[in-house]
Amino acid sequence: MTIMITGATGQLGSLIIENLLAELPDNTIIAGVRNMDTATHFKDKGVVVRCADYDRPETLQDAFAGVNKLLLISSSHSDDAVRLTQHTNVIDAAKAAGVAHILYTGFAFPQAGNKGTSSVHGLTEQAILDSGMEYTILRNGLYIDFVGVLGLNEAIRSGVLATQPGDWQFNAVTRRDLARATAKVLAGSGHEHRIYELAAAQTWTLAGLAEVLTELAGKPVIHTADASVQHWIYHFLNSIDTKSTSNDLEHLMGQPVTSLKESIAPFLNLENV
Repeated sequence: MTIMITGATGQLGSLIIENLLAELPDNTIIAGVRNMDTATHFKDKGVVVRCADYDRPETLQDAFAGVNKLLLISSSHSDDAVRLTQHTNVIDAAKAAGVAHILYTGFAFPQAGNKGTSSVHGLTEQAILDSGMEYTILRNGLYIDFVGVLGLNEAIRSGVLATQPGDWQFNAVTRRDLARATAKVLAGSGHEHRIYELAAAQTWTLAGLAEVLTELAGKPVIHTADASVQHWIYHFLNSIDTKSTSNDLEHLMGQPVTSLKESIAPFLNLENV
């Protein structure tokens, strides 16, 4: 059994390989990378490294030779037309190379009518279904990283977390949890023809976030809605489903998702607030 992860040097890909190394022999794991010079750390760990550039189809079929399971991590390109072409390149090459099982990281809850996640994920999923390969769709929830633009350190300094008004509830998760669940799927069996919604099992609110900031800082922080607060993130959050929940992530990990307190800690600079 050989397992390949594309986009392996990205944040999610690197974490997935880190988790896979705890589950499988290193020589069964293949890191697909665009630039071989950035992957020496994988080679040092015994991971096989192959060039797999989404934009260069000629690299893909050879890269996928002998691969049993292939994880297509969705492209981060800003142009969705380019992203879809990149994904199609991978799917076509995987089928031609005889890959038995393809897995894809999409975006959670498309059935809720997300306007902020274009049809690229849906079209990619359909291309995978049409390919005839065994498949697993891993629809990743909102990354917890978005809290980094909410002014958390400023809120601790001022005692006020000010945000745009709205009925905000969040199902956000950490990349580390997503990577842990994805590695379990890759290393396990029985996931064929499954679609998983990898979001939190419970939502949290901005008032709850202020309570966690209070606990971490050891000083009061309150939440207030302020219409004068402007940031592009609120438009994005309004355009996606941040409220739906799922037990899939916790089920696959075999443990609860990382707590809000632990999840936001990396975004705080408590020594200077």
